[in-house]
Amino acid sequence: MKRKVFFVSDRTGITAEMFGQSLLSQFEETQFDEMTLPFIDSVDKAREVCRILAKAEKDTQQKPIVFDTIVLPEIRQVVQSSGALVLDFFHTFIGPLEDELKQSSGFRVGKTHSLSDSKAYDARIEAVNFALNNDDGITMRHYDKADVILVGVSRCGKTPTSLYMAMQFGIKAANYPFTEDDMDNLSLPLELKKFKNKIFGLTINPNRLHEIRTERKANSKYASLKQCQFEVREVESMYRRLKIESLNTTSRSVEELAAKILASTGIKRSVF
Repeated sequence: MKRKVFFVSDRTGITAEMFGQSLLSQFEETQFDEMTLPFIDSVDKAREVCRILAKAEKDTQQKPIVFDTIVLPEIRQVVQSSGALVLDFFHTFIGPLEDELKQSSGFRVGKTHSLSDSKAYDARIEAVNFALNNDDGITMRHYDKADVILVGVSRCGKTPTSLYMAMQFGIKAANYPFTEDDMDNLSLPLELKKFKNKIFGLTINPNRLHEIRTERKANSKYASLKQCQFEVREVESMYRRLKIESLNTTSRSVEELAAKILASTGIKRSVF
């Protein structure tokens, strides 16, 4: 049975997810069932979180694991009273900082956004919108504005990598999928050829791709191991033929993929 994990935050939960998933990635032998509970900004909402955690523990007979980024102590204390394993990022780091700086924290919710100027924050939001609007080959009209264009077979990790690069680094990342219909004579579409210098390929182990696609569309040609092997083989052959740099996503987190793509392409991340 998968271990229940909750990311609890008084804001969007992105920070709790990022830190929590980085920690969980170190435990490869355990599978996790993750849920984000955002905008827990009152004692009543915190009590509802406790009810959710209690039900999870009853259903699984295991303590839920909670990563939280709740600023206000009174709300945080309610969550900590749940009996779950609560790993609180603010409590862990604020105390030592208060001691070192000889200054009390202001406990201001959402204060992290003030650490960057509004132009930088707007740039990150613009990058996220760009990634969403140019996801999965929806359109190729805006590739001239892209910092990078990720390509690869369906379900190899293009979308989460694009969104992570946008949210964390303000990078405008488009992505384009190669489908079953492309495989007979696989080549770059004309619009992609115009921007070959921006293209970065992703690939994946066919067995892992088979598992992912089976969860999405079981007992289909799309999910069959034979089809997955064929598509990966064809795409990797094209990468070699056209000298497109690529990375295998099978055992890499989006954090690692993003870092390696930036290092390989020389794209400069925005500073927030």
